[in-house]
Amino acid sequence: MWVIFLNKHILHKRIFIVIIIFVLLFSSLIIKLGVITFFDSERINPLAYELWSREIPVSTSRGLILDRNGNVLVENELCYTVCSINRQIDDKDDAAKKISNVLNTSYESIYKHITKNNSIEIIKPEGRRISIDLAKKIKDLNINGIYITYDTKRSYPYEEMLGQVLGFCGIDMDGLSGVEYLYDDYLKSQNGALKIYTDAKGNLMHDMISEYKEAQPGMNVYLTIDLELQKIMDGVIKKCINMYNPNQVMGLIISAKTGEVLAMTSYPFFNPSDYQSYDPSIYNRILPIFNQFELGSTFKIITYSAALEEGLFDLNDRIYCNGSTIVGDRKIRCWKSGGHGSQTMLEGIQNSCNVCFMELGRRLGVEKFYKYLEKYGMTKKTGIDLSGEGTPIIVKKDNCGPVELATQAFGQSSAYTPIQLSMAAIASINGGNLLQPYILKQIETSNKEIVFQRNTQIKNKVISDKTSNLMKYALECVCALGTGRNAFIEGYRVGGKTGTAQVISSTGGYEAGHYILSFLGMAPMNDPEILCYLAIDKPQNCVQYGGTVAAPLVGEIMEQSLSYLGIKRDYENQIEKNLRWFLDTPTYKVDNYIGKTKKEIKNTQFYNYVYYGDGDTVIYQSPDQGEKIKEGDTIMLYMG
Repeated sequence: MWVIFLNKHILHKRIFIVIIIFVLLFSSLIIKLGVITFFDSERINPLAYELWSREIPVSTSRGLILDRNGNVLVENELCYTVCSINRQIDDKDDAAKKISNVLNTSYESIYKHITKNNSIEIIKPEGRRISIDLAKKIKDLNINGIYITYDTKRSYPYEEMLGQVLGFCGIDMDGLSGVEYLYDDYLKSQNGALKIYTDAKGNLMHDMISEYKEAQPGMNVYLTIDLELQKIMDGVIKKCINMYNPNQVMGLIISAKTGEVLAMTSYPFFNPSDYQSYDPSIYNRILPIFNQFELGSTFKIITYSAALEEGLFDLNDRIYCNGSTIVGDRKIRCWKSGGHGSQTMLEGIQNSCNVCFMELGRRLGVEKFYKYLEKYGMTKKTGIDLSGEGTPIIVKKDNCGPVELATQAFGQSSAYTPIQLSMAAIASINGGNLLQPYILKQIETSNKEIVFQRNTQIKNKVISDKTSNLMKYALECVCALGTGRNAFIEGYRVGGKTGTAQVISSTGGYEAGHYILSFLGMAPMNDPEILCYLAIDKPQNCVQYGGTVAAPLVGEIMEQSLSYLGIKRDYENQIEKNLRWFLDTPTYKVDNYIGKTKKEIKNTQFYNYVYYGDGDTVIYQSPDQGEKIKEGDTIMLYMG
C-alpha cells in the first residue's frame, strides 16, 4: 500500500513538473511573440516582405537622339516582354510547349527558363521585346505564372543614314557602338518594377497590396548634325556609288565657324536595326575619323599656308616645272607628264604642281615643316567626341631627309584621317583658328532641363589673318581657274583643293590602279560657313583624278547645302571661271525683263524663253535679274 502511494506521489510530481515546463515554454513563446510584435517588428517585417515579394520589371523609354534642330534620329518603339513566376506554373511541360509554339523557338529553351529556381524569370532573348500580336497570343494562352510587361526597343527611322555614328543597342538596351555607346550613361533609363507578394508555393497573397515603382526615362542627346544637310550629302554619295561602285566613301560637312560636324557619312552603310547581319568592321568604323591614308594633294593646303606664313614666297613669284625634280639621289615626278612650265606660285596651287610644293617643302625645312604639322593638329588625334578615331602615321622627324620632306610636302609618305585634314583646312581659311571638332551639342532631361552644353573651342592660332585671307583667295582661284573647276558654282564663291592619293599595298609600295580620289571644298570664301570633304576609295570606270570625279560631287553637295542654309549668291565679287571650250558650258547673266513686252525681248541663240499667261507685259521672271544660266537653259517669263 505504501509503495502504491509513493508511486502516485512521484507521478503527480512529474506531471506537475511537466505542466510547469509547458507553462514556462508557453509563457516564453508569448513573451517572444510580444517582443517580436512590439519591439522587433520594424526589423523582421521588411525581411518577411522581401521573402514574399516578386518584382516584375517595368521599363521606360531610353533617351532620344536628335539633330541640332530637334528632328528625331533615334526613337523608341512600344513592345512587350514575357516574364515568368515559375512557382505559379502548374504544368511546366505543357506551358513550355505552348509558349515555344507562339514564339517560334525550341521547347528546350523555354522549358529551361520556366524550371529555373528564380523568383522571377525574364524569357530572353526569345520573349524579349516582342510585337503586340505575339504578346496577345501569349496572353490568350492563360497560363498561370506567365506575365506580359510593357517594354521598348530602339527604332531608327532613317535606317542606314548615320548608321555608324548613331550606333546600336543590345538586347538589354545597353549602347554597344557609336553615340548609343559613348553616351549610354545619359541615354539609358532607370527601370521601375511592379512588386507583388506570393507565398512559398507561388500563390498570390491577395491581402497584400502590390507596389509600383515608376521607371525614369533616359536623357535626350542632341547632336550637331543637321538632318537636311545629311540627306543632301547622302543623296549625292548614293549617286556616286551607283556611278563608280567604290570600295568605300567618306563624307564630312563641318561648320567653318564652330567646328560642329553637320553631316558625316561612311560607306559601306549599315542599318542599326539589323546590325547582326553586318560584319563588325562595317559598323565599328566611322571612316571619316578612323581611316588613315596618304591624303594626296589636299594636304598641299598645309604646306602652302605654312610657307606663306613664314614669308617664303609671294603669290606672284615664278617657278618652273619641267615635269620632275631631283631630290637627293632620286628623281621625283610631277603628276603632269611634261610639267607645267613657267608659272606663278599662285598658279602652282591652281595646277596642284608637285614640283612647286617640293620647292616649298625645301624652303620650309624639316623643323618648320614639323612645327606646322603640330600647330595644325596633324601629329595627334583631334579628340572628336566619337570613339574609334585613328592615330596619324607620320614619318619621324629624325628620319625625315630631303626625299621624305619633299614627298610629305605634296601629300605622300605620311597618313592622316579626313577629320584631321578638314580641321586644318578650316583653320587655313577662318582666320587661322584651329577648332575642336565635336558632334555632341547638348544633353537634356525628359523635362527639358539642360544638363550639358558644348561650346566652340579654339585649340590653337596657326596662321595670321593676313595669311588666311591669301589662302581664301588662292583656294578660290583653284576652283575658278585651276584643278577644282568642276566644283565651281555660279554665284557661290567656292574654294577648294583636289586630291588623288595612291594606296600602299600590303606587300610594300603602291598598289597598281588603286586610288583614293578626294575633294575638299569651302564656301563662301568671303565669309566661310561650311567645309565639305569627300573621299572615294577605288572608284571604277572613271578617270582617276580627284578633280574629275570628286570635285563635281562636292560642288553638287555645296550648291544644295548653301541654298538650304540661306546663303545668298554673290555674282559681282566671284572670280570668273576659266572656261575650257571643249569641257565647260558658257554661262550668261540674266537681264531684267520685268515690264517688257514680247516685242521688246530679243531672241538669242544662247538660251531660250518660255512665256506663261496672256498679259501684255512681264510681271515675274525666273531666274531673277543678275543670276547666271548655262548656255541652252530656259528663262521663264510670266505675263500679267
